[in-house]
Amino acid sequence: MTTTEPTVTALLVEDDERLARLTAEYLQGHQVVVTVASDGAQGLNEALRHRYDVVLLDVMLPSMDGLQVCRALRERSDVPVLMLTARGEEADRVMGLELGADDYLPKPFSPRELLARIRAVLRRTRGQAGPAVRTVSVGELVVDPAQRRATLSGRELSLTSYEFDLLRALAERAGRVLTREQLMELAKGSSEESFDRSIDVHVSRLRQKLGDDPRHPRWLKTVRGAGYLLSRESE
Repeated sequence: MTTTEPTVTALLVEDDERLARLTAEYLQGHQVVVTVASDGAQGLNEALRHRYDVVLLDVMLPSMDGLQVCRALRERSDVPVLMLTARGEEADRVMGLELGADDYLPKPFSPRELLARIRAVLRRTRGQAGPAVRTVSVGELVVDPAQRRATLSGRELSLTSYEFDLLRALAERAGRVLTREQLMELAKGSSEESFDRSIDVHVSRLRQKLGDDPRHPRWLKTVRGAGYLLSRESE
């Protein structure tokens, strides 16, 4: 029996007309309905006016660059954002992740890989990345994989899909040190396209959302030279 991927709606914010057209044509042949915006301001307005499953956001854009759009979008929406960055521009990737992007893809990219990353982001967002598992509790922290929801002392945490997967991986292994490579694989399924600083950025954001003091964190602890762990001492 064959299965068909569900239809996905995507907003592609890209000022390169030819690239946008070719990318949209490929994606639309694979159950992705694409709307194209040619500059940052138009893209932000479109993303806020209509509900999309995913936003594909170029960094270099007229009127507002992709980083500005991502920042403004994150203030009002939790839509998954996949940043498209020029190859080698690690600073842009790090900044995008700090601003709340869920993933990034360096240019030039293959449409096939872009499609795979869109599906991976949506699986994480929709809670379909693996078999259903029980709710995980570590002290006052509760992580519910089925609902893609995490609460601390009864207060819901506002997390991106990547941040949720990272927190879930740490919570399920609370008290155990996880290397950056292990965290990249647990959160994304593969470490090949990730880079060490991306994990550091996400851990920093998670600490902020957990209310941790970065110098003396209660929850997310750094084990120098080894990795990170979610402390069980808070239980």
